[in-house]
Amino acid sequence: MHTPSFADYVERMDRNDWPAVGELMLASAKKLAAMGADFLICPDNTIHQAMRYVTPRSPLPWLHIADVVADIAKERGFKRVGLLGTRWLIDSAVYPEKLAARKIAYERPSPAERDDVHRIIMAELVRGLFEQGSVARIQRVIRRMRDEGCDAVVLGCTELPLVIDDSNAELPTLDSTRSLARAALRLARDH
Repeated sequence: MHTPSFADYVERMDRNDWPAVGELMLASAKKLAAMGADFLICPDNTIHQAMRYVTPRSPLPWLHIADVVADIAKERGFKRVGLLGTRWLIDSAVYPEKLAARKIAYERPSPAERDDVHRIIMAELVRGLFEQGSVARIQRVIRRMRDEGCDAVVLGCTELPLVIDDSNAELPTLDSTRSLARAALRLARDH
């Protein structure tokens, strides 16, 4: 396992410098390859936007988090999924591309919901703050997505499962981090 400081990533994301995010990822990839890794994973959904700068130059293959989640959504028969995550992720094509390839429709939060969920993630959850009012606002976004025809919701952020899961969401949840970890264990076992 290797990662630069999250602050280094956020600084580059804030200025929309995805090639620089990719350089951080490549630096980690090179270190892990030198240590004997067979493949690479990244549990951070948001920085997958930089994968187009990473995979052509990566010393090892990557298991893509959105591929894993989209495969699970297809296996479970979901037809339309809601997307939750940081504003950077929700504004990106990371999940839409992978879902569309499997003929799964998706729903993004409205711009106001997107900003609110982003703030909850970055100002609260990454700092270990779990406010009931914030959880209720995330639940309202999921409820609206359900009312608009979604049959599941992607928890496209490492921190979201700290406060939302199948027990308190009105839709089945697709926990991206847990799903990626399980897929990585299967791949390692099969290697």
